[in-house]
Amino acid sequence: MYLNKIIGGLALAGLVGMAYAQETVVKIGHSGPLSGAQSFAGKDNENGVRLAIEELNAKPITVGGKKLKFELLSEDDQADPKAGVNVAQKLIDSGVKFVVGPYNSGVAIPASRVYNDAGVIMATVGSNPKITEQGYKSLYRINASDSQLGSKMALYAAKELKLKNVAVIDDRTAYGQGVAEEFKKQAKASGMNVLGHEFTNDKASDFTAILTNLKAKKVEAIFLGGYAPQGGPMARQMKQLGVNAKLLGGDTICAAEMGRLGGDAVGENVLCAQGGAILDKAASGPEFKGKYKKRFNQEPEVYAASFYDGMMMYADAMKKANSVDAAKVNAELQKGSYKGVAGTYAFDEKGNMKQSPVTIFTFKNQQPVAVTSY
Repeated sequence: MYLNKIIGGLALAGLVGMAYAQETVVKIGHSGPLSGAQSFAGKDNENGVRLAIEELNAKPITVGGKKLKFELLSEDDQADPKAGVNVAQKLIDSGVKFVVGPYNSGVAIPASRVYNDAGVIMATVGSNPKITEQGYKSLYRINASDSQLGSKMALYAAKELKLKNVAVIDDRTAYGQGVAEEFKKQAKASGMNVLGHEFTNDKASDFTAILTNLKAKKVEAIFLGGYAPQGGPMARQMKQLGVNAKLLGGDTICAAEMGRLGGDAVGENVLCAQGGAILDKAASGPEFKGKYKKRFNQEPEVYAASFYDGMMMYADAMKKANSVDAAKVNAELQKGSYKGVAGTYAFDEKGNMKQSPVTIFTFKNQQPVAVTSY
């Protein structure tokens, strides 16, 4: 009897061992601002990846004869380039070969060098054109670039809003500078007058001097190359100073955080350009929003769907390659196409999306509301 128990126990242990042997653990890295003023975006992006991983683990895919189990390693890069490089090295040392992020262009540019040298695949929403000008073959932008975001906002301002006199404020980050320059270039090409280009930083909260200067120039709109933590207070101060101009921006101010920080100063006077189609009108957009809200008890912010898609895109490429080897998965990403929630992910030789629609948003009840795809 005792011997039977031992034999039974060994058999059970063997079965458990076999079950584990039939499973391959794949570590997925996420890098984003999980603390500080931009943490609302970092946590939202992380939630997008987490939702995808939970779905994939609930219904495992089989690659190379083994079921895949994905494990999320999420790190706080503080929206800081140096911290982002440290995060990259930490994820690499942990055995990560697939990364979703970083969120910020200023972090993505130096971190991408570290990931590239280690043979890690990186999918980022960082929009500065320099990210994909570096020649890295395992780097993908899963969103529109600054040239698309800034220029489409300028085109909309000229053609639809019929504006003539505008100004630009940029926060001197890689993102802010990039998107502001693209707006300015297209604004001039579209016949608008750029009456000023002012500078701030991504820690500032007082814009009185800049806004007073622009008020005197009677500008009809101010384009902010910067983030919601500056955009919200800027909208408030524009209202307090009687600056009767629209506040325009890129994807990073297309967030509910703008309304939380700007209050009733954020409404139809604020317009922004975000990469991707209108989520409510996308085929699987409403379903994604419902799943996200059920899981995290809040609405998705700007890029949750893109980060979800990035993770699902990796899993799809692993299935096609029948491998979790980064080089083989990368070959599938380079030649393939994946239809996600926020867009169809097919890339050119630089790693940019071949097609990335841009949606113009405004605000109602302090929430971003899609106006049109442009």
